[in-house]
Formats: sequence, structure tokens, C-alpha cells
Amino acid sequence: MLRKRIVRPFHKSVSITMAFGGIVMLLLFSSCDGKKKILGEAITERDSLPVMDTRGVTTLISDSGITRYRINTEEWLMFDKKQPSYWAFEKGIYLEQFDSVFHVEASIKADTAYYYDKERLWKLIGNVDIKNLKGERFNTELLYWNEATQKVYSDKFIRIEQPDKVITGHGFDSNQQMTVYVINNIEGIFYVDEDADKAKNDSVK
Repeated sequence: MLRKRIVRPFHKSVSITMAFGGIVMLLLFSSCDGKKKILGEAITERDSLPVMDTRGVTTLISDSGITRYRINTEEWLMFDKKQPSYWAFEKGIYLEQFDSVFHVEASIKADTAYYYDKERLWKLIGNVDIKNLKGERFNTELLYWNEATQKVYSDKFIRIEQPDKVITGHGFDSNQQMTVYVINNIEGIFYVDEDADKAKNDSVK
């Protein structure tokens, strides 16, 4: 008596599953080379977003309970999750610094500014213009102001306009009132001839 041999077709889904499983095993074995894989921390959307976004700002800022600064800016962004955390004033800033009795010790303008709140460090960039209590004027493209050490400094070109002369140089260190300072590499000193200017103005009249 002959017995019928039933041959079942090899199902397509079974073959796909086996092939996929083989690929996974191949990847697993090829990655197990004994070397430790170093992965970076995940970057989340919150890391890149400011905790505060304020436009058209005029505000007073206190330090140790005493009002020290007035800030005018078009845009103020505060990034608390960045490392290090900072405030950004990328559309320009005008800042006035007060003493304990609200006299303006200095006024500062810059195209861009960053304030690193943990370090208490200002970074001023682009057309930095500062006037101190003595009426002297400072111009540079990059200036740092460290509130913790009460120092102002730069390693870039700087121009200082005094009542009787103009001084230019590279590198600059000062107290934060901008009244006691040193230029590291003086390039030129140009004296203002008040008598010549007066005679020139009289001749124009």
C-alpha cells in the first residue's frame, strides 16, 4: 500500500523572519569586539531653548540687595540648561552701572553681549563703547568684565579718548569703574591741541 507523502510549502513569512534574525545576530556578534562603546549624552529640545525670552527690555538689576545696573535691550534670552548657563543679548545692549548712591559710574554699549551668571562674567562683542565717570571714552571690539574679580580686560585693539589726548594700543586691564587702567602695548598717543582747535573754530566763524 502506497502512502502519500504530503509536502508542505515553506511559508514566505518564515523565511523572512529567519533572514531578519540572521542579520540581527550578525550585527550583535560583529559589535562584540571587547571594546567599550562611548555614547554622548542625549540632546533634548529643552537644552537648546531659553527659559526666558523677553523683548523690548528696560530693567534694573540688583547685586547683594543693591541696585547696580540698568539694562536696555531689544532681546533678552536666558539659557539655564546650557553648560555654562548664560544670558544672551544678541540684538545689542545699553547698560549703566551705578555706585551705592546711584551715581552712574559707567555706561556701556555693545552690538552683542553674553552674561555667564554662574561666573558673573560679561562678554561684550562688536562696537563696544564705554564712558566712565571722568568722561573718558573707550572703544574696542571685544571686552570682558568679571564682576567676581571686579576687573575689566581685553586682548584686542582699544582706543581711549581722554580730555587732552587719545591713546591706542592692544591689550587692556582696568578696575570695573574704568578709572584705573593699563594698556599693555601702546601704539600711539595723540595730544589734542585745544588752542589750535579754538583758532580753527574762530577762523570758520
